[in-house]
Order: sequence, then structure tokens, then C-alpha cells
Amino acid sequence: MDDDRGRPSRGGAPVTISAVQTALVRVQAAMARGHARVTGTALGPHQTAVVRIGFSFTWLLFLLREWPHRRELYGPDGPWSWDMARQLIDGNRAFTALMWSDSGLWFETVYALALVSALLLLLGWRTRTMSVLFMLGVLSLQNRSIFLGDGGDNLIHLMSLYLVLTRCGQVWSLDARRAARRPDGQEPPRDTTGIVLWTVLGLALAWVQLFTDAGLSPIADGPLPGLGWATILWGLWLIQGGWWLARRYAPGEPRTVLDMLANLAHNGALVVIMGEVCLLYASAGWYKVQGSRWQDGTALYYPLHLDYFSPWPSLADALASSGTLVMLLTYGTVIVQVAFPFTLLNRRAKNAMLVLLMLEHIGIAVALGLPFFSLAAIAADAVFLPTAFLLWTVRKATRARDRLAARTVRLPRQRAGEHDERPDDEKPAPTLTG
Repeated sequence: MDDDRGRPSRGGAPVTISAVQTALVRVQAAMARGHARVTGTALGPHQTAVVRIGFSFTWLLFLLREWPHRRELYGPDGPWSWDMARQLIDGNRAFTALMWSDSGLWFETVYALALVSALLLLLGWRTRTMSVLFMLGVLSLQNRSIFLGDGGDNLIHLMSLYLVLTRCGQVWSLDARRAARRPDGQEPPRDTTGIVLWTVLGLALAWVQLFTDAGLSPIADGPLPGLGWATILWGLWLIQGGWWLARRYAPGEPRTVLDMLANLAHNGALVVIMGEVCLLYASAGWYKVQGSRWQDGTALYYPLHLDYFSPWPSLADALASSGTLVMLLTYGTVIVQVAFPFTLLNRRAKNAMLVLLMLEHIGIAVALGLPFFSLAAIAADAVFLPTAFLLWTVRKATRARDRLAARTVRLPRQRAGEHDERPDDEKPAPTLTG
């Protein structure tokens, strides 16, 4: 059908060719902007830094807390013996370096490396390398004794894999501090420390594959179908070496291409992390909806009466004594978890829901005695925190630190309103430090 001016129309509404072309141009421009943003920038640098800090801190705190019991939990003195773990690993083909040897010295070495890698990742020192070592430490300990944990271990397990793909050291890290000290346009330094670290790790990986019973396969039993741990680890090692070569000797197009690929991997991993958090709350909320105890509002009452989940019996009794409070907390938990994924469509609603979720996890940590689960959950929630709030928090923390440092180093007679009234000949002589 044509209108009275000969232009094609659909349903009586005229559609001009120029309007269609304009729409196509707008779509192409939007796609070009999206492509440039996804490949040209690592999105959410502050959020990924908080996730890195949160999960490495949680894992480090857990390892330190369980240091006196480490041999019973993951080592040779535990009820889950090395032979029993070997039988399970032979079936599920999970990765754990603790199965490479039943030596007590090897166990202590792996546990110590897990501690050190968590600390260095927390500080942001060589984050690309430390994120891989952090992942290996988490998998080695958790897969050695899979029956330990409180739910937070699953989050740490997953996030340790995702962090390897993120550029989580761009801000609030020693790497970022070192990069900021280098003037713009200056040639990258030789980085002797990085070369030595890369060489040592390559030799260690070769020793593991050639002289131990690790059984790292190039095509099987890996984190991805068709890719074994040998391919993954050697691939990461080669990528790190190639990155250094491109930065040092090919700063033009090769470096640009590598940056684009790294940004693409980072942004993809960031989307996966956000989707994982949404899936976590959606599945937990809808699963609770199907439970009769959650439906009648009494679900919270029962764990408060279990000794294992009652670190503060008086607090648990006070909470459980109020039927109205138990009902409100029970229904509130379900509503918040089910609604959270939908609130991402509105910034204010999302921020308000984040506050409720974090308060919920703080309550779980205090009332039910699950601090590491709550820390892991809060660290995962932090991926949705607004950048402005994170920067404001850092500014406030920095000012508080500076004030505390100023008060610490100030001499008693240098405080405001106080003067040294002693004669000049009685005052102490100045020193090199003042």
C-alpha cells in the first residue's frame, strides 16, 4: 500500500527510506560505541578491585583462623585421609596439588603458599600472577576436603576462577601504585622481579609435570571442556611472557591488540560475576519460597535453637522469643533475595536492596556464627556498589588515616595551644630528625 505521495506505508503509517536509513545509522553507531567501550576499557575497575580485596581477605582470614587446625582439616591428621581423598579425586577428577604427595612437608608448603598468595593478592602485588596462585591454593585445599565449608567456600571457589580473567589490579593495588610512579611516555622498565618470578614459576610447573604424580593432562580434567590443567597453566604462563615481550619491545599495534583482548576477557568475567550473584540470590529465594517453614514464617526459628549456629545463646533466645520478629526476618529474607535481580533495572532500588542484603549477611555472621560465609557474600555483593560510593569511602578512610598518623607523630608540646616556655638554654638541642 502506498500513501498519497507514493511512499510505502505499513498499516496506514508512512515509512520513508530516509527514516529507515537514519535508524540503521543510529544502530550502527550504538554498536560501534559499545564495541569500543567493551574492547577499549576494562569496566568496573573499582568494583573488581573490591571483589579482589574482599575474597582474598576472606580466604586469608580463614586460613589464619584455621592455622592451629590445618592438619586436621586438610592435612595428614584429619579423619578424611589422603587415601580416601585419592579415591574421590580419581572419580571426580578435581584439581588439588595436595594429591601430588602425601608428605607432611608438601602439605605445609601448599598451605603456606596459599596464605602468601592470598596476602599478596590482597595487596595487589603482581595481581596477574597472584590471581592464578590464589586460584590454585583455593582449589587445592577445598578439593582436598570437600565436606568442609559453610557455603562461603563455594563462592570463594567460583570467584577464584573468575578473578584470573579480570584486570583487578588497576586501582587500589601495589601494581597501580608502581605504574602511577612511572611518568607518561616513559619506556617500561626491565622488571627484573617479574622476569625472575616468571622463570621460577615456569621451572616449578615443569618440575611438577615431569617429576611428580600430578598427572596434568593437556586435554582432559580441566576447568573447560577439552582443555586440561596442563594446557591452562602453560597457556597462562606463555601469555604472561608474551605480554611482557609486547610491552617491552612492541608497544604499538601488538600491545593494543593484547589490551583489547584483556579488556574483553575482563568485561566478560565481570558480567559472569554479576550473573553469578543474581543467580545465587534468585535460586536461593525461589527455593525458599517452596519450603513450608519459609511459607509459614518460622524458618529462622529452628537454626537459632541449634548449638552449632548459636555462638551467642542469649541473643538467639532473644530473637527466637519474638514470633513477630522471626516472621518479619523470615519473610524479609525471601523478599529481598527474590527481588534483588529485578532491582538492577533501577539504580536507587538496587542500592537500597544492597544495603538490606549486606545487613542480612552481617546478621547471619553475628547471630548464626557464620562470619566467613557472610564476608564472602558481602564481597560478591560489592560488585554492584556504585563507583561514587566506593571513591567516597576511600576518601573518608584516607582522611581518617592521615589524621590518625598526624596525631601519632605529633610531640606532646607541639599540640595546638601548647608552647615550650622553658629558657632557650634548657631546651633540647635539635637533631637530624627534628
